[in-house]
Amino acid sequence: MTTHTKPKAQLTFYGATRQVTGSSYLLETPGGRLLLDCGMFQGPPTTTALNRRDCPFEPASLDAVVISHAHIDHSGLLPKLVRAGYAGPIYLTAPTHDLLELLLKDAAHLEMKDTQWENKRRERAGRPLMEPLYTLEDVERVLALRQSLSYSTTSEVLPGVKLKFHDAGHIIGAAIVELQLATGGQPRTLVFSGDLGNRYSPLLRDPEKVGRADVLLLESTYGDRDHRSLSDTLDEFRQALQAAYRRGGNVLIPSFAVGRTQDIIYWLGRFHRDGQLPQQKVFIDSPMAIEASEIYASYTNLFNRDDPEFNRAIQQGWQAWLPSLSYSRSTEDSMALNNVQGAIIIAGSGMCEGGRIRHHLKYNLWRRDTHVIISGFQPRGTLGRKLVDGVRRLTILGSEIAVRATIHTLGGFSAHAGQDELVQWALSMQPSDPRVFLVHGEVTAMEALQQRLVWQHMRAAIADYGVRIEI
Repeated sequence: MTTHTKPKAQLTFYGATRQVTGSSYLLETPGGRLLLDCGMFQGPPTTTALNRRDCPFEPASLDAVVISHAHIDHSGLLPKLVRAGYAGPIYLTAPTHDLLELLLKDAAHLEMKDTQWENKRRERAGRPLMEPLYTLEDVERVLALRQSLSYSTTSEVLPGVKLKFHDAGHIIGAAIVELQLATGGQPRTLVFSGDLGNRYSPLLRDPEKVGRADVLLLESTYGDRDHRSLSDTLDEFRQALQAAYRRGGNVLIPSFAVGRTQDIIYWLGRFHRDGQLPQQKVFIDSPMAIEASEIYASYTNLFNRDDPEFNRAIQQGWQAWLPSLSYSRSTEDSMALNNVQGAIIIAGSGMCEGGRIRHHLKYNLWRRDTHVIISGFQPRGTLGRKLVDGVRRLTILGSEIAVRATIHTLGGFSAHAGQDELVQWALSMQPSDPRVFLVHGEVTAMEALQQRLVWQHMRAAIADYGVRIEI
């Protein structure tokens, strides 16, 4: 008698393999094809060049896309996907729905600007011109495909494939993705951690526990270390603000527009209310961060409930929480900050690879009274990483700049879970004994986390590009 084996689901790794950015995983089931995240590669030119590779699968053949959260390394190639023929639904949470418009429009603007600059250079050299990865029109097509789902609700997104989002505590709307697969005979569960939040987040809740998984994709950004304690981090932050104030210098905080900026404002507001903020001028010099902060304020139902004073104040806006806060929306507002002293300037980008922070670094890094607060992960090759590593001279916007400023690295502000938190979250899925595949990390971080998980008797492997597994 012939036995017929039901076809099983398969998963192929197409991004964030042995590197931090470019999240993308293709799930193929009898019910259809689903892309989990569609992220952009970020970092030095050798990494960003990966964004121009041909798509390794046919976009038009996809039936659904699921986005864990709005950060560009998880969503930034959606317009390229749509430009290449994808026209199906894009499932995400409500805050991600709102943030996606903000981040993708900014990414398209930067892409068009960078392409224009590169084409001028190519034209002078008599070389072929480049096409942009995507345009604002492509972004608009993406936005028309969004379908919002709430946390903890189960929705069938493909025949035999049910989706449930869990709060990841990373940025507002960030989700742990649970996919329940009724294929191949025995039901199976695929869980993608997305980016797991730090338990010390002042605004957001701790990452939810999922319970069980057969296959777990686990981020490993900080897989090789734990963060400094929050109390020590806040002490160093206060000391840096005091030192800059005594010397009359500026405090520069390169900051991601979504998540990190809002956390920094929270702590500055707390310092102000505790009489520990000497600076009388705080500027957010990032139109995107300003808009993101307004989106955050519209989802207070998702905030941590441990600070009712903040929750009351934020109903009236961020300036009700931090009265010394000013917004620098225009280019002219930003340029005017070249003449201020004794101020705190929060500007993008968080890795110092673009945005207005580069102008402020150019005008302030060479000053001995300047303090620079690095509050987030800095991949190898980025300007931010060079500052963390102690470089003494940099070229910024065509000018050679001596680095005389004091550089502070405040790891406790990270929006990512540290090693212990990652391990404990993964262990919460026992006794289901999932196969664990590590993604979103530099190789040293992945290897350290893999070793820790193996010590805990978990089956852990490092994901490789293009490898296909059965679920």
